[in-house]
Amino acid sequence: MPMDQSFIGRTYPPTEPYQVGREKIREFADAIGAPDALYHDVAAAHAAGYRDVVAPPTFPIILSFAAMEQIVTDPELGMDYTRVVHGDQRFSYRRPIVAGDELVVVSSIDDITHRGGHDFLTTRAELSTPAGEPVVTVVCKLVVRGHGE
Repeated sequence: MPMDQSFIGRTYPPTEPYQVGREKIREFADAIGAPDALYHDVAAAHAAGYRDVVAPPTFPIILSFAAMEQIVTDPELGMDYTRVVHGDQRFSYRRPIVAGDELVVVSSIDDITHRGGHDFLTTRAELSTPAGEPVVTVVCKLVVRGHGE
């Protein structure tokens, strides 16, 4: 049965604030093989005009993926996460994320379509400071494979 399109536009409560730490940024940069000094060295970040080390562009996946759990575990939505394939991910920055930032995430469902026996769910995660300063938007598309019906 296709996912219910009445969920389009549903927004979930903000997450608890996430403190962005230097070591988290460094660990993430190491994990993705990003040796740029801006991700590792405070002095290099200061020299480039940042107040601390800078997060790699895909770092927000840590926060947005955790926040997406609100959607994929929503019992009313009824998504079978065992059938999910990651389809697409896009990041739109308003400013870089740096160590010391505190961020919250508000997730919402932008679209649900059904094609070829599969559901396509597009979600949006708005990362901002607790005071409401927008930082980055993460748009993700998940494909929920059908049962071959």
